Amino acid sequence: MTRLFLARCAVTIAACTPTLAEAQTAASDTAPKITVGAFVDGYFAWDVGRPPSFDRSFAGGTTFTTQPARHNEFNVNLAFIEVKLDAPRYRGRVALQTGTSVQSNYAGEPTNGTLSGPLASRMIQEAVAGVRLADNLWVDGGIFYSHLGVESWASRDNLTYTRSLVGDYSPYYQSGVKMTWTPTPKLTARVDLVNGWQNISENNSGKGAGARLDYAATSSTLLSYYNFFSNEAGSRLRTFNGVGGRHAIGRLTLLGEFDYGTQRRAVGEDGQSTWSGWTAVARVQAAPTVAFVARVEAYNDRDQVILSTGAVEGVSNPAFRAVGGSIGVDVTPVSRVAFRTELRGWRNRDAIFPNGRVGAPRPESAFVVTSLALSF
Repeated sequence: MTRLFLARCAVTIAACTPTLAEAQTAASDTAPKITVGAFVDGYFAWDVGRPPSFDRSFAGGTTFTTQPARHNEFNVNLAFIEVKLDAPRYRGRVALQTGTSVQSNYAGEPTNGTLSGPLASRMIQEAVAGVRLADNLWVDGGIFYSHLGVESWASRDNLTYTRSLVGDYSPYYQSGVKMTWTPTPKLTARVDLVNGWQNISENNSGKGAGARLDYAATSSTLLSYYNFFSNEAGSRLRTFNGVGGRHAIGRLTLLGEFDYGTQRRAVGEDGQSTWSGWTAVARVQAAPTVAFVARVEAYNDRDQVILSTGAVEGVSNPAFRAVGGSIGVDVTPVSRVAFRTELRGWRNRDAIFPNGRVGAPRPESAFVVTSLALSF
């Protein structure tokens, strides 16, 4: 009986114990994966307004695009290095950055007290840690990319080299916590609780909240809705809603976005201010290494809630109410390398753009930029 019992145990153990190769495969599937990457994007831009300070800005001093931020100058638009950790139950990313687009985008970061402000904050692209609470449900906290819009921070991830006006004038980063739920492979929902409208340091006692829905209607079609609510400019309620989509048809990729925002007027004033913007982009992959891209766009901020143009001589309360477009060509001679050139311009209702080193502002603005970028 003893020999028979031992024989049965041996057969059972052999059947249920994985081989060494199987055990190693299972361990690698559950072990944390750490990856390191980097990106550098250098550029040269020429602005027909020839701003005397070399900053591509309004006469009043407001930078109107974060990419490219400088005129007639070789510089770095964006460079960053990242470390990512992925595991079944936890994840994280730390990325440090620099470049003129970083300086421009973080210029409005508030300084409130001695331990805040843009000097330290702008170096952090993301510093976020997350844990899986349940199947398809994650919570992450730290500094992370915003949930608003359909364009990304890094130029390599966008159809056009420069970001659209609706992209530049909605948050690219936030500080707080976010919860992401993927109930089906086609639907992803996200809810954010953050300090406010693109600020790491606090500027008031309130908090901002927003949500996003992404629906993959097909393998080539993605539809998005997003919103945001916060108290800004003291305690004035700001609301923001937007929709966007992306669709691929063979060699053609289409992208569209429309945003609409409101903000309660100052104490003593009735009603609320509004702003809106839209963009449409088409990109054609003409050859394996060459693509052409075109964009049309418009942005209207009559009350200067988001984009303050400053005082312009001879113009009463000039506002940014512009239409524009761009054309570009992208060349990728080898993997990880992108050579991109773009011509872009706008026409505004009021004359607000620099007009050479001297002279009154004018309503038109245009620039050309060429970039060489490397991902590794």
